[in-house]
Amino acid sequence: MSIDSNSEGFPDLGLTRRHFLQCTAAGVAVYSLADLPAQTSAMEQVTPTQAELIPVQLQVNGKPHDLQIEPRVTLLDALRENLGLTGTKKGCDHGQCGACTVLVEGRRIYSCLTLAVMHAGTPITTIEGLAQGEELHPMQAAFITRDAFQCGYCTSGQICSALGLLKEGHAITAADIREQMSGNICRCGAYPNIVAAIQDAQTAVK
Repeated sequence: MSIDSNSEGFPDLGLTRRHFLQCTAAGVAVYSLADLPAQTSAMEQVTPTQAELIPVQLQVNGKPHDLQIEPRVTLLDALRENLGLTGTKKGCDHGQCGACTVLVEGRRIYSCLTLAVMHAGTPITTIEGLAQGEELHPMQAAFITRDAFQCGYCTSGQICSALGLLKEGHAITAADIREQMSGNICRCGAYPNIVAAIQDAQTAVK
């Protein structure tokens, strides 16, 4: 089908078909926005406003932290971006890998799936809050002794999840541990060592 260079073209943009084709390379328009007629779109008339910040106090590792954050901020981002506690890792950000696991009142949760404002004033424990000075927590020591990690990216979540598991009282057999820890993925495949470390730490943690 031939193109009539004198046809109407694209009047909304102030272009003729000839001009449009001249400004097109391999079918991709490279027409300069500076050449378009001055128009004010509906989007240009809307000025985005900064989301309202709200005060939130988080009790993390035994210390209060007063924050001014957006209501939509996840607990994971508040820990990492606002408090600098980067031991809690961001893996999938969809609650599928367990790298972001922390303890809230001793209960293990995915911090990427919950909002920080939901845990104001609630005791939160991250991997940074387990050791006592230079003395490692028994679970941390067991992971080192059993070589229960390789790259280490998932380790903080694995350890926090393991502590929550022991508190729940479900870690009776190795099969129980594997089942209850299935929400924490180790891409390096250190699962046998992780199970062994949890079994080693059972008595000491109790």
